[in-house]
Amino acid sequence: MKALILAAGYATRLHPLTLTQPKPLLHVAGKPMIEYVLDNITPIPDIDEVFVVSNSRFIDPFQRWATEYRRKPLSYALTLIEDGSTDDSNRLGAIGDLHLVLERANIDDDLVVVAGDNLFSQPLTGFGAVCRARNAPVLGIYDVGSLDLARKYNNLEIDDGGRLVRFEEKPTHPASTLVGIALYFYPRTTLPLIRQYVSEGNNPDQPGRLVQWMCPRTPFFTWQVPGLWYDIGSKETLEEANRIFARL
Repeated sequence: MKALILAAGYATRLHPLTLTQPKPLLHVAGKPMIEYVLDNITPIPDIDEVFVVSNSRFIDPFQRWATEYRRKPLSYALTLIEDGSTDDSNRLGAIGDLHLVLERANIDDDLVVVAGDNLFSQPLTGFGAVCRARNAPVLGIYDVGSLDLARKYNNLEIDDGGRLVRFEEKPTHPASTLVGIALYFYPRTTLPLIRQYVSEGNNPDQPGRLVQWMCPRTPFFTWQVPGLWYDIGSKETLEEANRIFARL
C-alpha cells in the first residue's frame, strides 16, 4: 500500500507565515503539522512508501525537512515529488497533483490520500482496517458540529451500511453536520477511474469533486474519524490547534 500527502498548495490565507514556508511545515505544538499526518497514517499496516507532492516554490524547504526526517527509523520509504507549479495561477490542483503522482511514480497499488494540513489526534489504524475490509473507496468523515461550518465543506447522504449515497461540494443547505474530509482510500482497481476523471477534463481542484464524480460509478464507503480533527486554513485555526495539541 502507498500513501500520498497533498502538500502543493500556497496557503495565501496564512500570509505572511506561508510566504517562504509551506503550510504543512508550519509548527503546531512544537513540530511540523506534516509530522502529525505521518504519525497517524503510517500505523496503517502495509504502507511501504509515502509520497509528498510539493510545488516548485517550496520544494527546497521540503527537501531540507525530509533529509532530517529520514534520520528517524522509518518503516517506509519517503519520496518527494515536485509538481512544477510556482504560484496559484499555474497550480495543478489537488486532483491534478494526485494524477501527477500516479503517473510519475507509476503507482499500481492501493493508495491512501490525505491533505498535509489535516491534524488528527489519534492514529488512523481504524481507517486502514475499514479500507482492507471494504476493498472499495473510503472517505473519512467528521462531525464539525455546525451547519455553518458544513457549508464550507460538503453535504453527505449515507445509507445504513455506511455507503455514500450522495455527495455535494459546498452545499447551500447541508442536511447534517457530518462532512467529508481530505482523507481517502482508493484501492488499486479504482485508479483507472481517477485517470478517467482527469482525461475527461473535469475540475482538477478540490479532491471532493472526485468523490462526487466517482460515487455514482462505484461503491464508495465512509469512516468516521475519532478524536479531534483540524483543518488548518487560517491563522485562527492554527492558533487554536496550537493550544489544543499542546495539551494532548
